[in-house]
Amino acid sequence: MSQREFCPAAGRDVFLPLYDPIVSLMGFDSARRELISSANIEPDHRILDIGCGTGTLLVKLKRQYRAAQVVGLDPDPKALRRARIKAARASVSVQLDQGFANKLSYKRESFDRVLSSFMFHHLNQPERENMLQEVLRVLKPGGSLHFVDFIVDDASHRFCDRLFRSHAQMKDNSDERIRELMIHAGFRDPVKVREGNMLFGLLRTAYYQAGAGLKIKVQGFSEDAP
Repeated sequence: MSQREFCPAAGRDVFLPLYDPIVSLMGFDSARRELISSANIEPDHRILDIGCGTGTLLVKLKRQYRAAQVVGLDPDPKALRRARIKAARASVSVQLDQGFANKLSYKRESFDRVLSSFMFHHLNQPERENMLQEVLRVLKPGGSLHFVDFIVDDASHRFCDRLFRSHAQMKDNSDERIRELMIHAGFRDPVKVREGNMLFGLLRTAYYQAGAGLKIKVQGFSEDAP
């Protein structure tokens, strides 16, 4: 793989050992459980987790859906190394690949679900556009994208800037902008499933899903593609 800059899971490599306990205290684990529950996963699904980091979401997926094929992608080799250790300790088998969200190495129509948690805000606009187009390419007909991330408004923008600083692109993480990007990429009926918050309401979160065509379930009901 050619050398390319990326943001390590904890912002800096030196903080990586502290990453899991910190994000757990912030409420990331609860958000990931909610993400899984909203994804309508079937036992035989093939699932891709983009920006898998140290593998927490992957392990949760595989524990809950033992027969599913679970693949994790992340550019950070040190985070992936921790993910392998975490999976081994949990006695689950997952595939871990090093790579970038906006240039997926997987075949067309090879996944039933693509998930991502708290990764989108790290990408600039061209990377976001490319990622969404690539996700659409690798999703099977009837498959869907599900992700959760921080969103900002005028009140929270300044706080988010201080918290995430230069490694995040928070100014573009508005609800309107995220849905516009999904529509532009070609996704069917992108919706915000629900909102939440972290750090006593200082951080707003939103859960999104969008279909690759045919039929998808949205909050307990189905919509048919034209």
